Amino acid sequence: MPTAREALLDAALSALATLPWTSVRMVDVAHAAGVSRQTLYNEFGGKEGLARALVRDAADRYLTGVEQALGSADGTEDRLAATAAWTIRIVRTNALIRALLTGCWHERLPRPAHRTAGGASSAPGRRRAEPGPPTPAELLHRAGERAMAALDGEGRPCDPETLAVTCEIALRLALSYALVPASEEAAQGEAAPLVRLVAGRGAVSGTSPRAGARSPR
Repeated sequence: MPTAREALLDAALSALATLPWTSVRMVDVAHAAGVSRQTLYNEFGGKEGLARALVRDAADRYLTGVEQALGSADGTEDRLAATAAWTIRIVRTNALIRALLTGCWHERLPRPAHRTAGGASSAPGRRRAEPGPPTPAELLHRAGERAMAALDGEGRPCDPETLAVTCEIALRLALSYALVPASEEAAQGEAAPLVRLVAGRGAVSGTSPRAGARSPR
C-alpha cells in the first residue's frame, strides 16, 4: 500500500496529464490521493514543495534507470549502449525528465526555483520542502558518475579521466538522438552503434575520445 507521500505524488502526476501545473489545485490532489489537504501541507509545505518533490522524484527515476541499464549488460560498450537507449526512451516519454536533462521547461510543468543552501522552508514539523531541481549539467554529471562507478574495475586499460569523457559523450549522444532523431522508430537503434564506437575507441583503448577533454563537472 502506498504511503500518503507516494499517493500524493501519483495524484499530482495524474493531474499533470490533463492540466497545466498552474491549474492543479492542492485540494484536488489531496482528494485524489485519499488524504486531507492538511496531510498534503504536512508532507510538502504547499504547492512549491510538491513541485520540488515531483521534480526530484523525476531526477531520481532517471538515475535509477541509468543504474538499472548499466547492470543489464556486460562490457563497457553494451552497458553504455543500454544506458543510451534508456535515456532516449525516457526523454521521449517523460516530460519532466526531458525538461531536467535539457533545461527546456514549458508552462504545463512545475518548475520550482533553485534553492540556495540553508533556504527557509514553509513545511511544518519534520517534513521539509525538497531542494531545488538539479541543472541539466548536474544531472548529466550524476549519471556519468554512476556510469563510471559501474564501469570502473572491468580490467580494461582506461584512466579515470578518459572513462569520464567516454561516459559523458555517450550520454550526450543519447540526448541528441532523443531530441533530434533521424526517425522516431530508429532513434535507439541508430544511437547504439555510435555509443559502442565511442566506448570501443575510448574506454577500451585507453585513449581519450576527445582531445584535451576534462571530466564533466
